Amino acid sequence: MPEPLIRTATPDDAPAVVALRALVYPYLVRGEASTRHMIAEPPAGEEWTAFVAEVDDQVVGWVSAYLNIRTSEPDFGEVSLLHVHPDHRRRGIGDALLAEALRHLRPLGVRRVRTWALSDALPFAHRHGFTPSRELRYSMLDLRPAPPMPTAPAGVRLLPFAELDPHRLYRAEIATAADEPGDVAADTISYETWQHDVWHNLGLDKAASTAAELDGELVAFSVVKRDGDRMWSDFTGTLPGHRGRGLAGLAKRAALHRAAAGGVRIAYTSNDEANAPMLAINERLGYRPVAAQWSCLAELT
Repeated sequence: MPEPLIRTATPDDAPAVVALRALVYPYLVRGEASTRHMIAEPPAGEEWTAFVAEVDDQVVGWVSAYLNIRTSEPDFGEVSLLHVHPDHRRRGIGDALLAEALRHLRPLGVRRVRTWALSDALPFAHRHGFTPSRELRYSMLDLRPAPPMPTAPAGVRLLPFAELDPHRLYRAEIATAADEPGDVAADTISYETWQHDVWHNLGLDKAASTAAELDGELVAFSVVKRDGDRMWSDFTGTLPGHRGRGLAGLAKRAALHRAAAGGVRIAYTSNDEANAPMLAINERLGYRPVAAQWSCLAELT
């Protein structure tokens, strides 16, 4: 079998990258257009790059690496979605991709790095000096038949993102994300970075994504990113002062209803295993677990 070629990814790799990801991570949702945009125009200041492995001109592996500019922890880097086609494993491709990713991060001053590993990849992570930290649960919901539109309580309006000023949504997400469970706090997300990640994301469904407004204040929301008839619940949350009133579940039910009405058939999401309130909401909605990953941390020397 020929030796793999490790090279920097280009926007034209998007179709092959999406096909490979669908094989290894069928529960992740990012279409060709948004993948192309991610490669071509990463967020400013992130120093994002990606590498692919090729065998016989076919993409058989992928990894991206970047500075985490969404946290106040200094010198924190990410190695994201390292994966190799099942037919090409145990040939050193994963080792080579990880080496390229870490080689990219070192000159950026990264001192601590996070990656994610499926359970069967934990030995690979251990071998490269990574220690498992937190478990992330992936879940799926069949939207056939379409869930009903929930009835909002008095004083609450359920508004699609298409009708809202993005600055209001940004402020609501920042207030909500600050205490999300994780390895580091998501406490330095600039408006420009949020626009790139959310508002200008080519997969964002602004007709289905829903916010709950109470007395003129956005107090809860559920973000829908879509590829064809599949969707990803990117972030659902409630502002701290309004929690415990069912508002996140209300916004998410409305978003699922609107997504299904727009042709979505399967919904996916992920949750930190410590996020008991969101896990409970998803269980009540009928989500079922489909996979788990672990965040893994290492000191970069």
